[in-house]
Amino acid sequence: MKTLLATLLACTLGLSAAPALASKPETPTAIAGAKVISVDEGKALAASKAATFIDTRSPVNFGKGRIPGAVIVAYKEKSEPSASFDASQDAFPLDKLPADKKARIVFYSDGPTGWKSYKAAVLAVKAGYTNVMYMRSGFAEWETRGLPVER
Repeated sequence: MKTLLATLLACTLGLSAAPALASKPETPTAIAGAKVISVDEGKALAASKAATFIDTRSPVNFGKGRIPGAVIVAYKEKSEPSASFDASQDAFPLDKLPADKKARIVFYSDGPTGWKSYKAAVLAVKAGYTNVMYMRSGFAEWETRGLPVER
């Protein structure tokens, strides 16, 4: 039904519905130099305060809900959703990450199609961070499972 409504709206406005309905591909399941973790692993790290959680989503989405204690370091994405993305097209303030490059850092965004957290984790590894984790299933699974959320 949503697809039909989007198509009708797009046609009414004289727009093509295809780009709006196209979904992003899923992110890779591995990152060289980083560890991909599950929501259960993230939950344990959050409960023990053993890592800094970095939410790479927009400030609007961060404000709607986040993992307790997470900090926002929004990733501004213009590059293609691809493992071979061109980071020069994007903006990510690495200076907002912990100064200690050995610190445990967990990056997350929306879920398996959340390229912002994937790209941020890749850039952190390239910047010399040695304890990078990527919670691939992201906030979507965290919230769906009824885990604690800060608003």
